[in-house]
Amino acid sequence: TTLAHIIARNSKKNGTTRFVTLSATSTSTSEVREVIKQAQNELRLCKRKTILFIDEIHRFNKSQQDTFLPHVECGTVTLIGATTENPSFQVNAALLSRCRVLVLERLSVEAMGAVLRRAVAALGLSVLGVQETDGQNYDAGSTARAVESEPKVYIEQKALDTIAHLCDGDARAGLNGLQLAIQARISATKLARPGADGKTKDILVQEEHVKEGLQRSHILYDKAGEEHYNCISALHKSMRGSHENAALYWLGRMLEGGEDPLYVARRLVRFASEDVILAQCVVYLARAPKSVEVYMAYNNVKSCLRNHQGPLPPVPLHLRNAPTRLMKELGYAKGYKYNPAFREPVQQDYLPEELKGMNFFTWKPSASKSGP
Repeated sequence: TTLAHIIARNSKKNGTTRFVTLSATSTSTSEVREVIKQAQNELRLCKRKTILFIDEIHRFNKSQQDTFLPHVECGTVTLIGATTENPSFQVNAALLSRCRVLVLERLSVEAMGAVLRRAVAALGLSVLGVQETDGQNYDAGSTARAVESEPKVYIEQKALDTIAHLCDGDARAGLNGLQLAIQARISATKLARPGADGKTKDILVQEEHVKEGLQRSHILYDKAGEEHYNCISALHKSMRGSHENAALYWLGRMLEGGEDPLYVARRLVRFASEDVILAQCVVYLARAPKSVEVYMAYNNVKSCLRNHQGPLPPVPLHLRNAPTRLMKELGYAKGYKYNPAFREPVQQDYLPEELKGMNFFTWKPSASKSGP
């Protein structure tokens, strides 16, 4: 959506292109036809092209999406669609073949830091690198401002760093977390008693205030979207490759992200029937040593997920399923070695690069906050 606004701004500067925005959540087919009719008139009478931006384009059904096809083909409109879903599943193949797909990745910690710094500057906040001990004189200019009635708001750099790490590469979540922390501190200060001089104390937003409003409870996972299929594919292939740590990790990513445990259980039964055979599964479970080792290892997985620094690593491309041509073109499943096709054990990675070599059965959360 932000990219669409940038394009719209540049289009207005040139004056040779109209920019029209529609939302698939609230636009009817008749409204779409009316916009296209206006685009035809603009092109015929004024020689002015139309860029049509459709937000949440996956919310349009097949017949609604078909409305765009002839007009995209003949150049009446230049279509830009934004979607949080995999277009292979949600956009008509005919329309998708006439578009170029741009995949927007999550923001890095460094990029999120830059976004937060711009937000802080726009709000007029002062950033402190080190917390002071007296709780009041946070910078050299605070004494000169003693006569001001409005309190000055400060935020620790450490608090900004924490937001950048916990928002999982989501700028909206990061900015919301920043706003919540500031509003909460301002509200608490207003309720507090003023100082001895009758003036309201300055406000300091610290790391603990940020953590109260923004926790890693929004692990990137969509039970109906692409991440759902990526993670279950990674889990299935990790089990097929007999990689216990990777299997536990992808299981944790799904369950901690809100996946239905019954769905996972059904997939495990399917795996047993396809790759192990149910009778073998029963015998294995009967013979397997019984201990709390797996329970402790899974707790380590949860600690790893909750304390991971920065955006959670994506599912490696070779572990993803690739049922569509677009997904194959993006590199999904490329290089994956199907274990039953080899006589010897297969050497391939099942964990993300950041967790390569991780052993959740021996790793202790107290030894590290984010991985090996």
